[in-house]
Amino acid sequence: MGIFKEHDHLRGKEIKTLRNRTLAFSLIGLLPLGFLLHSVGTEILRERLVHAAGTGLPDPEGKMPPGFEQDVAKVEADIDQIEADALREISQTALDRQSQIRTLGKLLLFDKHLSVNQNEACSFCHTPGTGFTGPIQSLNLSTVSYPGSVRTRFSQRKPQSYMYATFAPVLHYNAPQGDFVGGNFWDMRASGYRLQNPSAEQAQGPPTNPVEMGLPDSACLAYRLSKAPYRKLFETVWGADSFAIQWPKDVENVCATPGPPPDNDQYPVHLSVADRQRADHVYDSFGLEAAAYEASPEVNPFTSKFDYVQAGKAQFTPEEGMGYALFRSKAKCNQCHRDGGPGEEPLFTDFTASNLGVPRNPGVQFYFESKSDEHGYSPNKAGSTYVDVGVGFFLRKLKSLSGQLNPDSQWMELAPQFDAKFQVPTLRNVDMRPTPNFVKAYMHNGYFKSLKEVVHFYNTRDVLPKCMAGDPGEKVTCWPPPEDPTNLNKRQLGDLKLTDTEEDDLVAFLKTLNDDYNLSSPGTAK
Repeated sequence: MGIFKEHDHLRGKEIKTLRNRTLAFSLIGLLPLGFLLHSVGTEILRERLVHAAGTGLPDPEGKMPPGFEQDVAKVEADIDQIEADALREISQTALDRQSQIRTLGKLLLFDKHLSVNQNEACSFCHTPGTGFTGPIQSLNLSTVSYPGSVRTRFSQRKPQSYMYATFAPVLHYNAPQGDFVGGNFWDMRASGYRLQNPSAEQAQGPPTNPVEMGLPDSACLAYRLSKAPYRKLFETVWGADSFAIQWPKDVENVCATPGPPPDNDQYPVHLSVADRQRADHVYDSFGLEAAAYEASPEVNPFTSKFDYVQAGKAQFTPEEGMGYALFRSKAKCNQCHRDGGPGEEPLFTDFTASNLGVPRNPGVQFYFESKSDEHGYSPNKAGSTYVDVGVGFFLRKLKSLSGQLNPDSQWMELAPQFDAKFQVPTLRNVDMRPTPNFVKAYMHNGYFKSLKEVVHFYNTRDVLPKCMAGDPGEKVTCWPPPEDPTNLNKRQLGDLKLTDTEEDDLVAFLKTLNDDYNLSSPGTAK
């Protein structure tokens, strides 16, 4: 792969915190992008990156945004440290049953060796300091999605947070309401039907997604786990015979070959029927373990200022209080981002889907992945004409990159009603960031770069004039048209008639939903 060659495939019984030494270098200049949209507030910056003719690889003149190398190095170091700390915990502490399960789930999510090139953990796109969503600012400002284990491959959406995602019910259609409710992923495709756990099925998506962790066969994850330093803990939880599998001689080479698998060999790790069943059991166990950690208080602590205000232990500032009142009334936020009711925990989502009319984000790398890479794979043959139709794509029972299919054939006829709709995310930790100036991306395509932009869009989408991306005034005095106007939500947003001060008050309230609030902060009840 030239400079994209991945290495560091060594693995021993003890924890290795050696980072992938080629990671930062191999990502410099990697993006075959047209234009990147860098927008913070009202500032718009575009940087031209060039395709190498006919190769699908970047021209050497292309370069990533400033600070990118440092961002990646820090994230990788943080992930390695979290994995090392968890390994130390299981070697030094007698864990009870619940702690065994949660710690194992944590190790699975922070283990980069479970990707095809052994360089990308699940947590590369989901770190604690950002509310378990994208931790690399330069990507949030540009490509929005994150590179996979094959570093020239990107998906079409920004990473979702999985904080509080385990509260999502198994996907179902509420006929009187006319809505799908539940599931995980932006398009709800992790329905939870098979394992009765949407978060477990979500966790099973990235390892075999060719634009994410890239394994060619789910059995490769079982093989890599059989070599993991925490294998004994896995066997303690799931049985001593979990890895009693007769692996073929070529398994190492097969599992180091990026997916997708060949059309004529969908399961390239050739196992007996019994061994395939055992490997499938390990894969299901992986999903359930990841979901167990995601369901833990470490990920869902309910320790925001909002929670302490509800408990009578803190007080909103006047701006936060006004923002909460607007949230429940004039701004209509509570109609989808429910803050609780009788018998409800305040999750700030109703787990439905909606088309908000978000403009197309021209910086999404997926538009530029029409050419085959060196492995003969092109993630997006439609190129720049691609339109993400969200839930509608999933309901048409087309195979997704990570394999999930519509589990109910009767839902297929509902697909046109859900084109361009995406899941309503929780607002909890929507502003969580490692530093005050860190830039996050919002919505499925990351078009917005601040909560102020989001609130201003909700308020003025239908009253400000239309403009093109990059035009003067974009995001302030005009908006580009929706990426897809199908099934546009006109009930809860578009013309809220909020003043600029009221928009700011709403933003102030949203910031109270970040966990780990310090009770000694100003505004605490006396």
